[in-house]
Amino acid sequence: MEQQLPAGLGEGQIAEFIEDDEVEAGEIVGDASLASGSAFGLELIDEIDGGEEATARSGSDAASRDGDGQMGLARSGSSDEHDVSLLGKEGAAGQIAHESLVDRRVFEREVVDILSDLREILYPGYGRRQNLHMGNVGYHVGDLIDSLHDRLTKQITRALRHDCRAIDLETDFEGDAQLVAIRFLEMIPELRKVLADDVQAAFDGDPAAKNLDEIVFCYPGLAAITVYRMAHELYKLEVPLIPRMMSEYAHGKTGIDIHPGAKIGRRFFIDHGTGVVIGETTHIGEGVKVYQGVTLGALSFPRDENGAILRNVKRHPTIEDEVVIYANATILGGHTVIGHHSVIGSSAWITRSIDPNTTVTIENPRLKYRFDMTDSAANFSGPDYQI
Repeated sequence: MEQQLPAGLGEGQIAEFIEDDEVEAGEIVGDASLASGSAFGLELIDEIDGGEEATARSGSDAASRDGDGQMGLARSGSSDEHDVSLLGKEGAAGQIAHESLVDRRVFEREVVDILSDLREILYPGYGRRQNLHMGNVGYHVGDLIDSLHDRLTKQITRALRHDCRAIDLETDFEGDAQLVAIRFLEMIPELRKVLADDVQAAFDGDPAAKNLDEIVFCYPGLAAITVYRMAHELYKLEVPLIPRMMSEYAHGKTGIDIHPGAKIGRRFFIDHGTGVVIGETTHIGEGVKVYQGVTLGALSFPRDENGAILRNVKRHPTIEDEVVIYANATILGGHTVIGHHSVIGSSAWITRSIDPNTTVTIENPRLKYRFDMTDSAANFSGPDYQI
């Protein structure tokens, strides 16, 4: 399949979040006219009606070809140059091997390419394709949906095979992956609505934002949330590996670490963002705003009678609706609940629940000053403190 190369933003603009290594400075993406007077172009596709038709079409088309246009989905297994045979079978010691993924760099690049095309659909007119209008946007989205169906099916198949056990080797991984890919693509209209609320929340919550376009192009918080919401849907569909790869890619790009298993409500805004950590079992309500350096983490790891970590228990806090958490606050523990409409001040350390409508701050620290006794201050009689 021919690879599409993304373009960079215009001179003086910040580069688009999901970018290709071959971006050239000064190239133009997006069309300012798309977002002018609109909710950043989201009205271009009414619930992506054309996209759903393309999804159904891609389901039938993909039955006769794989991502390279070859016969593929109808058979069990793939023979392209990146697929490899099983490393081994169940051994005498009961150890179970799995199929290796393709070269890690290749696999990660293909997942990133999928993210890039998904972003093209979620924010039409803000990526590689310019001059979209009502006459051609349906074709553009339909083509992307068709391509994404094939590539998602291929990568999910690889992830399922990699994660399988010997007893699962007769499973129709490609058939299962195709169904998962279709279910995921059917969620795109709802994802667009949720992300529209996130963009509006960012604009409403940051007086420095000049317009919605600036939020979409420039804000790392939205970039991380966009990837999280896609990864979370795949996580709910029990796709192995790929959701974490997506979230760690966003982590590397933005410095914001959101586990795809976290549950986050609508109108979520991360301001600035660097250093934010949101753990796997975190529950966040609607209208929540967090600042840089916030940690929503585990207080301790519960263990069973043998000392092994219990993995399927709630370890991270619950943040109710309309809570604001300021910079570098740390909230820990699976039983910790921050009540709705509360405010958590900067650098607070919280390990117990907070009632609704509560403001929590730490006491102001005492400051000490060390004066530089230069010639101009030789007659200064104040104390010479040392820190």
